[in-house]
Amino acid sequence: MYLEYFGLTEAPFSITPDPAFVFLSQRHRDALAHLLYGVGQGGSGGFVQLTGEVGTGKTTLCRCLLEQVPENTRIALVLNPLMTPHELLAAICEELGIQTFGLENSSKALVDQLNHYLLAAHEAGECVVVVIDEAQNLSPESLEQVRLLTNLETTKQKLLQVVLLGQPELRELLQRRSLRQLAQRITARYHLTPLGQVDAARYVGHRMQVAGAVRNPFRKSALKALYQRSHGVPRLINIIADRALVGAYAAEVRDIKAKLVHAAADEVQLGEPGARRSLWRWPAAIAASLILALITWNIMRSGAVNSEISEPAVTNRLAESVSLDSGTVIDSITLHFAQKLPPAMPEEALDADWLRIQHQAAWQGLASLWNEPAGGPDIDAACNEQINVRWACLKSDGSFARIIQLGLPVILQLQRSKPSLLLLQGIDGDHLLAGAPGTTLTLSRRAVEDRWFGDYMVAWPQAASWPREIARGDSGPAVDTVLRLAGLAEPPYSGRNEFEAEFENWLVGFQYRYGLESDGIVGPRTLLYLIRPSIAQPGLQSSWQGEG
Repeated sequence: MYLEYFGLTEAPFSITPDPAFVFLSQRHRDALAHLLYGVGQGGSGGFVQLTGEVGTGKTTLCRCLLEQVPENTRIALVLNPLMTPHELLAAICEELGIQTFGLENSSKALVDQLNHYLLAAHEAGECVVVVIDEAQNLSPESLEQVRLLTNLETTKQKLLQVVLLGQPELRELLQRRSLRQLAQRITARYHLTPLGQVDAARYVGHRMQVAGAVRNPFRKSALKALYQRSHGVPRLINIIADRALVGAYAAEVRDIKAKLVHAAADEVQLGEPGARRSLWRWPAAIAASLILALITWNIMRSGAVNSEISEPAVTNRLAESVSLDSGTVIDSITLHFAQKLPPAMPEEALDADWLRIQHQAAWQGLASLWNEPAGGPDIDAACNEQINVRWACLKSDGSFARIIQLGLPVILQLQRSKPSLLLLQGIDGDHLLAGAPGTTLTLSRRAVEDRWFGDYMVAWPQAASWPREIARGDSGPAVDTVLRLAGLAEPPYSGRNEFEAEFENWLVGFQYRYGLESDGIVGPRTLLYLIRPSIAQPGLQSSWQGEG
């Protein structure tokens, strides 16, 4: 409807992967280089892994990869890996054009036929690559089947290269001990992060230009707002920008500014303000009872806080200044904890106690932000997958942009000789606010990124009886509460609401808009995004002058 108004020949922000609109930022070029290296001589057979959040451009890179592989490369592309190991094997053979008639019921016969095919391709000077998209959906058994295929080899060279494209859950899957043989065969890996603010603006301009625009209607303030609301995720940029163009057409304005972008984002429920208003439209007492039905705020405060953590001598040492640009900033933080331990202890015992105290401080610090200082052990238990504790914990994988979108304090899992934890309270450009309340430090984001590969945990108080998942067909108080959070249940709250098809459809759209797995099930991740607008405190800080 707005094409003629803005002088466009086609819609610039369609979410379909049109090759004409491909925009490769430096991050995308780096990722593509890793893929090309992996399937070329750098791979030497084995696995190449590309992960990234939903909507960051993995499928686009896959298309670019297929267009740029050498002519002597044969490709088998698997787009739907939700198959049994045998079905996956048959699908690979079919993609390569291997005759499987009469062999459908025998995995061994299929492997033998594939081996003959690979040997023939090798003799012809060709290489064979299997590309599996959405690989996080592969079962461990299917992954093991694919790993066994990479055992097909000559005396000098493996015959098959495998490319795995998937969401961050793929990395978690490959960390399983049962899949360690496969993980060791990954010869190239890359994690694709969202666009930065500069690239996001270039992305918008590029798509407008390809669509035929003579001028870009998105002003600087609009581009900044677009980045803030999308956090640099290309798919979310497309959704918001398209709605902003519609809004500008309806309002008969030629220039799109920040206010219009925020209104567009609110309409598609990508930002918190609209959701927050819909929740607090109810009387305060009703809203309070709603949240109390879901979250347990009255956790018992009995029992003293661990004296090793709360002793003033330790917290004072934590508050000492640390260089913002120091590459050893994380070691400096944890060394403060080590000063608490007896110097005569053996080195192994010292390391163990040092990390134990450091971990306890992170758990207790997060609990304190929720005004539950005695909740540290329960958060520890929840994050170690113990049940029947009055906290929920979600382990996730992503970028700082994802954490900003979530808007809650998190615990970063840092990679070092032994894993360490860092409580993150705020993000302000290139600086991070880290540490427990009263012991915070302002750190260089770059220094932390050197030790952080995207793993983090977020925890919140929750009734111990809350179900792990809520799905279509369920009913009861938990469903009643979720419907209220979604704004789909009107008072009086009878408690007889059921999880029906209408809500499932709404939920799938909600999950899609927030970059979640669109399965129509309220699991911990989806639940967290549903309750997030109702959480006033704690929040992820964006300014902390005078703190740290």
